[in-house]
Amino acid sequence: MALMQYGEEFREHRRMLHRLVGTTASVEKFSPIEERETHRFLRRVLQQPDTVPEQIRRTAGAIILMISHGYQVKEDKDTFTTTAEQAVEGFSKSTEPGAFLVDVLPILRYVPDWLPGSGWRRTANAWAADLARMADAPHDFVKQQMGEGKALPSFTSAHLEEHLTPEQEFNIKWAAADIYSGGADTTVSAIHSFFLAMTLHPELQRKAQLEIDVVIGHDRLPTLKDRANLPYVDALVKECLRWYPVSNLGVPHRVAQDDTYNGYLIPKGTYVIANLWKFMHDPEIYRNPHDFHPDRYIASEGKEGELDPRTLAFGFGRRVCPGIKLADISLWISCAMSLAVFDISKKVLNGRVIEPVVDYQSGTISHPKPFECSIKPRSEKALELINSVDLFED
Repeated sequence: MALMQYGEEFREHRRMLHRLVGTTASVEKFSPIEERETHRFLRRVLQQPDTVPEQIRRTAGAIILMISHGYQVKEDKDTFTTTAEQAVEGFSKSTEPGAFLVDVLPILRYVPDWLPGSGWRRTANAWAADLARMADAPHDFVKQQMGEGKALPSFTSAHLEEHLTPEQEFNIKWAAADIYSGGADTTVSAIHSFFLAMTLHPELQRKAQLEIDVVIGHDRLPTLKDRANLPYVDALVKECLRWYPVSNLGVPHRVAQDDTYNGYLIPKGTYVIANLWKFMHDPEIYRNPHDFHPDRYIASEGKEGELDPRTLAFGFGRRVCPGIKLADISLWISCAMSLAVFDISKKVLNGRVIEPVVDYQSGTISHPKPFECSIKPRSEKALELINSVDLFED
């Protein structure tokens, strides 16, 4: 959707997604799915603490595929999630400005496949095939399940119950794919950044855990209903979005008509790329912007909190991410539940503390590069809570 031309098809996709996840009420009905899959995430991390990135990605995929297609992910190397990951990775690489020479020299679009300089086309064709499989396979799964009377409630099954034209079914298929492609990778990056931040800042982790202990106690996990009573946890989640943004550069926007900004003419057709990293690290907006400091969002002594980074992190204008509210609650539930039961710290190997290197991969979606950390249950009670969920129970 991010690259669709503005028009009726674009508006129809947004209308469908807005009905699904565009309001607080609409996303809150998915909180049981979010909480169940995140609880399973905790148990998998307990069993395999060195596979946090893989478990984050698996959980994000499981949540979205259940919402979009009524499909339950039961294996770490699930076919649908693997295909989707390949497609999303290709999208991230292909939309990075200047990633290919053809971006700088558009005339290379006309170079035959057998000439040097045309390799980008083969790569693009492979990525396009991945994208098509990402949309087709789960859509066909839902149709098969509906034919057998076994389909679980989902965005796709609800729309396929209607009498559709081929064009309408096409739009449903790709709107469902948009839910995954637009949501899974962004939440993966932000949750991974949370684990990195907690490894580096144990004192802030303790502060958030104390708030959870006082408000909730030790006998249950946080739920979305607790959010209003956990302001520091909420602030910490916001800081994860700002500290290292999911995307450093926004998706290019094309100017629909001549515009003027500060005396500069921006002609119609110009591509404008927002520097989200600069927005999130502007010292006029965020004091000491390179510090991880959740308290910046909490008002005190008549002083307002700093700008909520969610106003920038998910885009803006008519192309703002339609799944912003779903991504927001996914991130919050993951962080709050992890804080409740895990102590996250620097790994110690042979008596030596391993310092994580703060470095991020390039691409439209930016992920932390691999780092090591120690993840252990906070207590015996925390261990009981983690193990109180069945990994594959429906």
